[in-house]
Amino acid sequence: MNINGYTTNNRKVIDQRPEFWRVTMRCSQLAIMVDTAFFFLFHALDSPILAWVNIVSVTMYIAAYYAVKNRKQDLAVGLIWTEVLLHAALGIVLIGWESGFHYYLLMFIPAICLSTPRNRAFFVLLLLFGFYVGLSLLTWFVGPLQPIESTPLKIVQIFNLSFVFVMFSYLSMFYLKTVRHAQKKLHIMATTDPLTALFNRRHMTYLAEREIQRFTRTNSPIGILLIDIDHFKVINDQFGHNVGDDVLVNIALIIKQQVRTQDLIARWGGEEFLVVLPDTTTGDARLSAERIRAAFHDYDWLNKIDANLSATISIGVSEFQQGESLSSAIARADLALYKSKAAGRNRVEFEPG
Repeated sequence: MNINGYTTNNRKVIDQRPEFWRVTMRCSQLAIMVDTAFFFLFHALDSPILAWVNIVSVTMYIAAYYAVKNRKQDLAVGLIWTEVLLHAALGIVLIGWESGFHYYLLMFIPAICLSTPRNRAFFVLLLLFGFYVGLSLLTWFVGPLQPIESTPLKIVQIFNLSFVFVMFSYLSMFYLKTVRHAQKKLHIMATTDPLTALFNRRHMTYLAEREIQRFTRTNSPIGILLIDIDHFKVINDQFGHNVGDDVLVNIALIIKQQVRTQDLIARWGGEEFLVVLPDTTTGDARLSAERIRAAFHDYDWLNKIDANLSATISIGVSEFQQGESLSSAIARADLALYKSKAAGRNRVEFEPG
């Protein structure tokens, strides 16, 4: 059965939407409470059929709740659709259109749009619309089978309207929260390196260019560090790429610990890292570079990753100059890095403007 746009073959898709099914469970809990209240209400209004129908509804919602909990989403969707369609139809036929039971059918519209594939959503919405209009025409030609007085009928209508209003409000807030969470997640994916959680090259370029614009206004110094792991290919070849990834993750943590919160850090290349230090002179930039180099050299590789691992880094330092481009300043840091490598590695070198 494919009531909600999913089949058993789409289990992976279902499992990737935990928020949707958490809301389904909460809606089921709320429906259980509402139908329990309806049982006493219709019992008091001397409408035994609708009163006992609500007991059946409570049972179906309890079953739907545990079906979702046990990852049987198709069963849960089937139970919920069946309950709402039959309950709404029976309420309308017995006590009339003015009871407001048709409001519940409208709640399927956002559910269909959010959870059904686009090529099927229109067809399902059309069926729902036909069912809705059919009930309206039926009550037009055939009066309610068990009519109740106007005051109790108005109470039932207001109760149904209030419940649907609350549910629509809750689902709208949930949808907005989900969209914002997705936007935040997409932003993180677009701006950070997935392995080290540092800025990626593209976003780092954007942030650094913004710092340069501030530099042109205030003439405050900007230090630039270009960091490279020595003999990283040997580490990958000797210990494997998993160990190499661990080294990259740890150097990211070490850099974060040795710089300030306002400093910008990015994974610039495979084993290269770029650090932009706003309001930092050449001397302070070299001190920061030396702290990073020493911290990496003294890191407890023995207990953290591998007893035979010994890793070092080389760092090139430059200071951004007035009228210079970002690429030019990084190129000078790269030249200083090359000098560091040529001088034996595991050291800091500076390239003046």
